[in-house]
Amino acid sequence: MKANLPETGQERIVIIGAGFAGLEFAKKMAKSKYQVVLIDKNNYHQFQPLFYQVATAGLEPSSISFPLRKLFRNNKNVFVRITTVEQILTEEKKILTELGEINYDHLVLAMGADTNYYGNKTLQEKTLPMKSVSEALYLRNTIFEDFEKSISEENYEKRQGYIDIVIVGGGPTGVELAGALADMRSHILPKDYPELNCKEIDIYLIQSAPILLKGMSEESSKESERFLEDMGVIVKTNTRVTDYDGEFVYMNNGDKIRSKKVIWAAGIKANGIDGLPQDCYTYGNRIKVDSYNKIENLSDVYAIGDVCYMETEQAPQGHPQVAQVAIQQGDNLAANFKRKLKNITLESFVYKDLGSMATIGRNKAVVDLPRFKFQGFFAWMVWLIVHLLAIIGAKNKLFIFLNWVWNYITYDQSLRLIIKPSGKRRQEKIS
Repeated sequence: MKANLPETGQERIVIIGAGFAGLEFAKKMAKSKYQVVLIDKNNYHQFQPLFYQVATAGLEPSSISFPLRKLFRNNKNVFVRITTVEQILTEEKKILTELGEINYDHLVLAMGADTNYYGNKTLQEKTLPMKSVSEALYLRNTIFEDFEKSISEENYEKRQGYIDIVIVGGGPTGVELAGALADMRSHILPKDYPELNCKEIDIYLIQSAPILLKGMSEESSKESERFLEDMGVIVKTNTRVTDYDGEFVYMNNGDKIRSKKVIWAAGIKANGIDGLPQDCYTYGNRIKVDSYNKIENLSDVYAIGDVCYMETEQAPQGHPQVAQVAIQQGDNLAANFKRKLKNITLESFVYKDLGSMATIGRNKAVVDLPRFKFQGFFAWMVWLIVHLLAIIGAKNKLFIFLNWVWNYITYDQSLRLIIKPSGKRRQEKIS
């Protein structure tokens, strides 16, 4: 069975994945002479840097999501298909999906990355990831459900299991989540749960490396740790989680922590896809590409963003798996496709490092720019502005801005809802 796509006579580019890389490429190819087919399992783009604010009840998921069809509704050459890709047939130049077969002239893989558990099945089953809007919502539900249970638990040790939170991974996600939870403990929970002694709530951040924010400067790493410790977060560096049984977290130094919530933010792994030769893959399940993002030894197949691995003089061990790399690769590949039509020489991808940043709660952030670094309130303002501008959609920008202003002025959030499936569907999911 073939998927229902019009045959227009244009060369067809199929993009798998509507993350930062795939979406940027599709936007730049809109109104081009190519037919563009954008495939994703969701009908919306997710702004991943703010997942932690959904998980901590600071923002609603609709504020950081944007419908794909709305984005491309005025582009007659772009077709959106919501489905799951089952296999690529590179020899026949087609992909198999749940909707049927889709032929391509050019294929762009932009599936992004998922949580990396480093082969530990127990941690994969029992810890809480945060790599999608649905996972962030599930985490939000779990946090507030456990607080509801804690106020009825008389036993101190069992109550600690409900209210203590362990975050594994000291990168930007772990640091930002720890800071947001610490702010919630100080300003929100005492209002909602006056029966609970919020000073009993312990927030642990566990990092296997000797420093937090390993990819940032030494100043930012040290300052972020100081900020978190001033906020009451218990930071454990040089410590690796080895096991979790649903009640206790076990570490390589012999320590254990009682908690029913362990949030796994310790690493990412590129999403794979059936049909590619095994020799296409390298470190972290990433796909080897040349300096034009073309997959080696395959015809008309490209990879961009987190899934690709490109060795250059600038990046001898590949580029970091961050949004700016994905966006810039999508932009460069789109420019090269337009150059092909004009018989212009293609340009190799060169990453322009615009800097990195992380926020650590209210009025606290760290920013590393290529020429200088700064921390504190001004860094926090820069972080807010940069992320607000990066959000897709004027309405989303407005809603987020109003939420941030309201939260800042009132020390309150109005989104602490426990939303879960009910009735028959809930029973089916549980079983």
